[in-house]
Amino acid sequence: MAIGSAAMLVPAVHGYQSRELEVARAFFYGAVLFGVLTLLVGLAVGRQNRDRPVRSDLLALTCGLLVLPLMLALPFHQSLEGIPLRDAWFEMVSCLTTTGASLFLRVEGLPDTLHLWRAMVGWLGGLLFWVAALAIFAPLNLGGFEVVVAEQSRANRKSLSETRMRDSTHRLTRYTARLTPLYAGLTVVLWILLVLSGMEPFRASIAAMSTLSTSGITAGGEGATGGVLSELVIFAFLLFAVSRLTFSSDNTRRAPGYLWRDPEVRLAATLIVLVPAFLFLRHFFAAFEYAGAEDLGQSLRVLWGGLFTTLSFLTTTGFESVAFADARIWSGLTTPGLILMGLALIGGGVATTAGGVKLLRIYALYRHGIREMERLIHPSSVGGSGSAARRLRREGAFVAWIFFMLFAMSAIIIMAAITLVGPGFETAMILTIAALSTTGPLAQVAGEAPIFYDTLTDGTRVILALAMVLGRLETLAFIALFDAGFWRE
Repeated sequence: MAIGSAAMLVPAVHGYQSRELEVARAFFYGAVLFGVLTLLVGLAVGRQNRDRPVRSDLLALTCGLLVLPLMLALPFHQSLEGIPLRDAWFEMVSCLTTTGASLFLRVEGLPDTLHLWRAMVGWLGGLLFWVAALAIFAPLNLGGFEVVVAEQSRANRKSLSETRMRDSTHRLTRYTARLTPLYAGLTVVLWILLVLSGMEPFRASIAAMSTLSTSGITAGGEGATGGVLSELVIFAFLLFAVSRLTFSSDNTRRAPGYLWRDPEVRLAATLIVLVPAFLFLRHFFAAFEYAGAEDLGQSLRVLWGGLFTTLSFLTTTGFESVAFADARIWSGLTTPGLILMGLALIGGGVATTAGGVKLLRIYALYRHGIREMERLIHPSSVGGSGSAARRLRREGAFVAWIFFMLFAMSAIIIMAAITLVGPGFETAMILTIAALSTTGPLAQVAGEAPIFYDTLTDGTRVILALAMVLGRLETLAFIALFDAGFWRE
C-alpha cells in the first residue's frame, strides 16, 4: 500500500505538467488518502511479532491481489466521468497481474497520465511478483521452484529449505532492496535506448516498463513497439524473462557456459529458432501464390517479425511486431493464432516476470517423455546424464505433470463459466488462455477477428479478472492456501 500511494504522486505531477488538472487532482488526493491509511495500518500492526512463517506472506500476497486493485482503481475512476468503478477495477487487476488486457484500446482521447498509470501499475506488478518468486514461492517450493528443487539431492533440498524458512523474516526486505535497483536501472537503460532508436520519450517510457514487467501495456495507436530498431532493443531485454539464471546464480557456482546449459535457455532458443522458421516458410510459399513475386526485403521483414513476436508471446508480453502484421498483407494468410496461444501457454522462465506454465516444467515433461520412449524400445536400458538429470526426469516431471493437469482443469472450468455468461466456445478458449497465461493482447491476435475486452459483459470480465489472479499466483499456490497440512508445517 505504501508503494502504491507513493506511486500515485508520479501521475499527479505528470498530470499537472500536462495541464490535465482533474486527473492530477484525483491522483494527488488518492496519494494523500491511501498514504494516511497506510500510516494508520502501519501503526496498528507495527508492534506485532515480525517472525512470521513465509506461508503467511503467501496469504498476504493473495489478499493484496484482491484489495490493491480497488485502491489503485479509485483515482483512475475519479479522473474521468463515464468510467465505472468496475471497469477501472478490471483494468487495474489486468495491470497488476501483468496481463495487459485493456478496456481502453479503442478509447480516443484518454489522457496520457492514465496511460502512464496503467504502465506504472504493470511495472510495479512485475516487480512485486519478481520479488515474491524469490522471497515467497522459493521457500515454499512453488511457482516452478518445485521442479528446481527436484534437481537437487535430498540432503541439499532439506538444508536449503531449512535455510530459507529460517531467513523468511528478512527475505522480502532483502530481495526488495536487491532487485529494485536492478529492475529500475534496466528500465531506465531500456528507455534511453528506445529514445535513441527514435521512439517518443513518453511512448518509450511505457514500452520500457511494459517490457521489463512483460505486461504488454501500450499507450494505444499503431506502432506501439516503434520501428525495427526499437524492436531489436526490446528483443534483447525480453531475454531476461527466459530464465532465472540471467540475473541469479541459483545458489550454484557459475562455470563457463552455464547459461547455455540451462534447460530454460536451450528450450527457449529452440522455440525461437523453429517457430519463426515455420512462420516464415508458411508466409514465404504462400506469397508466391498470392503476390506472384519474390521480395527479399519483405522476406527479411517477415522473418524478423516472426522472431520478435515469438519471443514476445513466449515471455507472455504480447507485443506484435509491425513487420509480423505486414506478413498478412504479403502472403494473404491470417495470423496463426493457435501457435501464439501455444507460446503463451508455455510461458517464460521460473522466477521471472513472465507467466504461463513455465519453460522448466515443459522441459521436465519433455525429458520424461523421451526417457519413456527409450524404455519402450530398450526396456532394460539405464538412463544416463547423471543423478541431477534423473531427478529432473522423475520427481521434476511428476510435479510438473501435476501442475499441468491442474492448469488444464482450471482452464476447462473457466472456459465453461465464460461460455455460460455469453461468448461462444472459441472466444471463451482464447480469453481463458489469455487470462491464465497473463497474455492479455492475445485476444486481439489469436482469433479470426480481434476480441476487445470492452465488448464483453460484466460477468465475463469478473471471471477473467479472477482468472488473471489465479494465473499469476498459479494453481498450486492457490490450492496450498486451502490445505490444512500446509499451515501446520
